[in-house]
Amino acid sequence: MLHAYRESQGRLVALSPDSALADAIWIDLHAPTPDEAAATAALGLHVPTLEDMEEIEISNRLYREGGTDYMTIQLTGHSDTNAPTAGPVTFILTPGRLVTVRHHASRPFETYPTRADKVGPGCTSANALFLSLLEEIVGRLADLLESSGRSLDHVSRSVYTPGKRGQNQKRLEVALRHIGREAELLGNIRLALLTLSRALGFYGQTARERTGDEGLSGTVANLTRDIDSLEVHTDFLSQRVGLASDATLGMINLAQNSTVRIVSVVAVLFSPPTLIASIYGMNFDIMPELAQPLGYPSALIAMLASSAIAYLYFRWKNWL
Repeated sequence: MLHAYRESQGRLVALSPDSALADAIWIDLHAPTPDEAAATAALGLHVPTLEDMEEIEISNRLYREGGTDYMTIQLTGHSDTNAPTAGPVTFILTPGRLVTVRHHASRPFETYPTRADKVGPGCTSANALFLSLLEEIVGRLADLLESSGRSLDHVSRSVYTPGKRGQNQKRLEVALRHIGREAELLGNIRLALLTLSRALGFYGQTARERTGDEGLSGTVANLTRDIDSLEVHTDFLSQRVGLASDATLGMINLAQNSTVRIVSVVAVLFSPPTLIASIYGMNFDIMPELAQPLGYPSALIAMLASSAIAYLYFRWKNWL
């Protein structure tokens, strides 16, 4: 899908279908078709494929070719199942145009066009548009970190708050799945911040060879500081994920140990009656008690008494 925008009075306006693609200041390619990629490539740009974007070599992610910067970063995304996703996004920055290529849904690309005049240095030039879009992305990552923190607060309360007997196991299993989801999300955010930091560093290194970015050095510095602070926040939340995971597993082990303890105590309670029944179940010809009129009820009373004594002893020891 191809979305093209032009700048008008400091705002982004979607190009009409009959407008020339060369009039666009921003072209957003979302899972582009071959025809859309070819139309963009006709502007003298190389549109990378998904395989090109997934290359881990830093030289393939950040490079300059013919006065055009190619920067690929890893960004978080959203899916229909609300599961954490991530994928590469390539920024193609020319002196007069920004092209973004992505193959997954990412919310900043959906919210930015309507807020282009309110974010960062605006959208009056390709360089300002690039930095404003990065600021929107950084803001989105900050929102995700805040949401993750609130989710971890909820999970922690769920883990440490005692529940009804029989429901603890299921509640802890749900909490453990939530913790795993937050860990995956934080991993995606950490990778996004790392690649964003590299892209900004590359952008700063090529600033002397680029025109149209005068006065944007302050924005680059602010973005760098924001990314650094978010990395610290991500490390803090990662530590909380580890603590919550250990606490949840510990609670699950305690619940299992309690169940095993109860089963063990019940087995011990029935050991004395089993011993008595085993003695009088032996097949010997001479057993004096067998001839007693009260032998059978006496054995039953002894079995019940032995269980009661064992039960009272366990209660006294607080084992039940």
